[in-house]
Amino acid sequence: MPIPAKPLRILAVSGSLRAASLNTLLLQTLATLAPASIDVQLYRHLGDLPLFNPDLEKPLPEPVADFKNHILSADAVIIASPEYAHGVTGVIKNALDWLVGTEAFVNKPVALLNVSGRAVHAYAALREIVTMMFANIIDAASLTIPLYGNGLTEADVLANPQTVQDLQAVLVALQQAQNLE
Repeated sequence: MPIPAKPLRILAVSGSLRAASLNTLLLQTLATLAPASIDVQLYRHLGDLPLFNPDLEKPLPEPVADFKNHILSADAVIIASPEYAHGVTGVIKNALDWLVGTEAFVNKPVALLNVSGRAVHAYAALREIVTMMFANIIDAASLTIPLYGNGLTEADVLANPQTVQDLQAVLVALQQAQNLE
């Protein structure tokens, strides 16, 4: 009897701490849509990371070590982050700053999701940051998937066939990238 393949482990990271974040909602919906062959885990502790300070890197503060370990143990990472003042949010920049001097993102397949077609500056900045960290950005999995409105729920997102199709394409592209390694 063949041994079943282990699921692809994807860590989903939202660059927003807002309870009603559209980026977080998109990632939660992605996790819901994932087939049994893909395990999407939403990382919910970016707000616990202290402000980046190189003097505190050795040893890494426990919340930072936890984040790094989650990145290292994932087969792929998806980041969805809003734009503030033409840049990435402070919370995602802080999280990534902690990992710049580590191997956490080296050759790691990464997808970048954008929920607003107007958020081009943050998307470009995020792409530059993870590229500099030697991540393997999977272009076919890096999409703008527009979500607009207040009070949206996962059911609202799932009711949009194009959004569902786009999210499924993200998962397929990451799975294909993993199979090529």
